[in-house]
This record gives sequence, structure tokens and C-alpha cells, in this order.
Amino acid sequence: MRFFDQSISNGLSFGKISAMLFLTTALMACSSTDDEDPSTKVAELTEINQAFQPKIIWDASVGDGVDGYFSRIKPIVAYGKTFSASRMGDVIAFDKSSGQKVWQVDLSDINNERSFWHSRTSALIAGGPIAGIGKVFLGTENGKVFALEAETGELVWQADIKGEVITAPAIDDGILVVNSASGIMKAFNAETGEELWKIQQDVPALTLRGISAPVIASGGVLLGTGKGEVGVFILEKGQQGWSTIIGEPTGSTELERVIDVDSAPVVFGDKIYAISSRGNLAAIDLSSGRVLWKRQFSSFRQIAVHRNDIFITNTRGHVYAINRNNGIERWSNLSLTNRGVTGPAVVDEYVVVGDFEGYLHWMKQETGEIVARHHVDGSGVHSTPTVVDDIIYTQSRDGDLEVIETPKIMTVEQ
Repeated sequence: MRFFDQSISNGLSFGKISAMLFLTTALMACSSTDDEDPSTKVAELTEINQAFQPKIIWDASVGDGVDGYFSRIKPIVAYGKTFSASRMGDVIAFDKSSGQKVWQVDLSDINNERSFWHSRTSALIAGGPIAGIGKVFLGTENGKVFALEAETGELVWQADIKGEVITAPAIDDGILVVNSASGIMKAFNAETGEELWKIQQDVPALTLRGISAPVIASGGVLLGTGKGEVGVFILEKGQQGWSTIIGEPTGSTELERVIDVDSAPVVFGDKIYAISSRGNLAAIDLSSGRVLWKRQFSSFRQIAVHRNDIFITNTRGHVYAINRNNGIERWSNLSLTNRGVTGPAVVDEYVVVGDFEGYLHWMKQETGEIVARHHVDGSGVHSTPTVVDDIIYTQSRDGDLEVIETPKIMTVEQ
């Protein structure tokens, strides 16, 4: 059995994921028996014509990573540094260019109270990091929110929120917005940690383990919900504006009717693009919430929008390119079926995804053909790679952080 980082929650929080559920027609299996269900069979990697060798600029270790726990922790780049974290509580800043460690703090003992005789207790970091106003922000599964100085790692403030923070907060205009798995969303003064407003959302009895990260745009906070909706809240006061349903429950069982919008909505110009774990990919008017088009694609992974294309990884690990103006499919790549494929990241003329065996795959944006492959770590790549200035920052489940450059392919004119 191969394990993936998405589970089903019964309105409660889970700790370690020992048998993680993945929203497809059934549990994914990888037995080699003759009666194996083709829909759950894990695709084996086939040989490719390697167009180039990705170049590792530097690599480093971020504690023990997240191991087998559900997590969306991924590295970020800001203020000339690369920031990342482990679930246990290690938060580390590296020099962006050299990879040299600038500072490291331990959020499992942020007040230096642990004695020599006490064992380390996990900080349960699961949300973030994100950066803004000279600070780095993280959230934990036990409802803690931390703000650290980006230059030194010094703790600036900490606050509480009911429920697990298992996705990155959002920051804009000096306001930090944090969403929790219990349906609570809070806004804090990002400088001081003072609570500005709080809202309570209904959470269905059966939902996916993940939740949508909040996205701030045009003075509003955009959010996907467990009820298959995308809604907007006024950033300053938290009042709700429009709400639009894009998930469509089908089937006779509760599992088949799970329609969470777990992928953070993507704002591109005056439109929002969002996808449900069971239902639709939709284009939505930012100002009114009116659905401009929708197509039957399902995913809980982060989507990417680049120029006139939307790139998605569906619930079975199939990667698609879709015209963002009309929703028409341009290409699909089914060669990574059931490999726990991450959301896509755009790098130069390629789309890059990771998988559960720790491989990164480079696909041509125009055709979807896999043209390069790189192995990061056998523990697997679980989160969508971060891309800044066409440089990839990716972290394995075991905490191996790699910074990777994609070589330019020179063509000779005839």
C-alpha cells in the first residue's frame, strides 16, 4: 500500500496518518495480484528521452520533515532567504543564494522551558510558512499561530485559534488571515497579533482532511469550503460577500458526496479559478461571484494559472492543461496515474510535478510530454514545488530541501 497525504475527517482532527485516504473511487492499492483493480493501479515510471539534467544549486536538511503526517509545509522565498519548517518545530532560514543557514528556532520549545530530562514534544507545525512585513508566520495542528522576525527568527507574537491550522495563512495590508479545520477563520494585526475579527463557518459532517488556504485580493479574502463553495469576505471587517457553489455531490454514499474546495482559489486579472475535490473546475467573476464557465474536473491539489492556461492534477494524478478563457482541454498526461502527484508548478516553458517516490517530472507546457526527471528523496515529494525566478524549491517528506535550476535548452536555427 502506498500512502498519500489526503485523508477523510469526520468533523474531527486526526494525528498521524497511518492509512491515508485518497478521494478516488476507492482506496489506492498497489498489490501485484492478477485481480488488481486497474483504477487503483500505480503507474510504473517508464524511460524517457532526458532532454536535460536539472542542476542542484544547493541542498539542506529541515529536521525530520513531516514524515507520514498530512502536511502542506513547503519552502518559501522572501527577504533574500529561503524559509522552511519541520512538523516537529524546526523553523530554518537559509541564505537564498548559498544555502548557508542564517538562523534556526525550535517552536516546540520557543520559551526555552524544556529541561535536559524532558523529551521533545512536537510543535505540530502544519500551516505555512508565509512571509510579510518583515516577519514569517506559521500555524500548528493545536491551534497556535506564531510570528517570527524574518532577520533573526526571534518570536514577535503568538496567538490561538480554535481548530487545526493545516494550511498557510494569508497576509496583506498588515492583516494576517488564518483558516482552521474547525471552520473558524480569524484576522490578526500582523504587527502585534491583536485579533481583529473572527467568523465561524459550518463544516460538513464528512470532509477531506485538507482545507483551503485563504487568498487575499482586491480587499477581500477568498476561501474554498467543505460545502463545495468559493466565497469572499471583506478583509477589513470580515463580513461575507458573495458565495458560489462549484462542487456537485453525486453518488449514494457520504464519501462519494464529499465536495470540498481544498485547493486555494487562484486570482488572475478579474477572474478567480477554483476546483472542487468532486465536481468542477470553474472560472468565476471576481467582483460578482458569477460562474463564467465550469468543467468536470476534480482535484484537491493546488492549481496553476499561466498566460492562457490552467494546469491541474486531478484526484488520480492525471495532469491537464486547460484553456483558461473557455475551459477547453488542451492536453492530458495520464502516465503518472495514482502516484500521489503534487499540484503543478510552472517553470520557464515547463510544468513540474512531484510524486510519492520523490521524483520531479518536467512536462512541456505545450504538449504535456515528460522531458526530464529528477529524484529528490525516496520519502516522497508531497507539496507543490515553490518556484521563484524559475528556480525550484522543493522539500521531501523527510525534510530534504533542494533548490534546483532548469537548464535552458539551446536550439540551432537551420
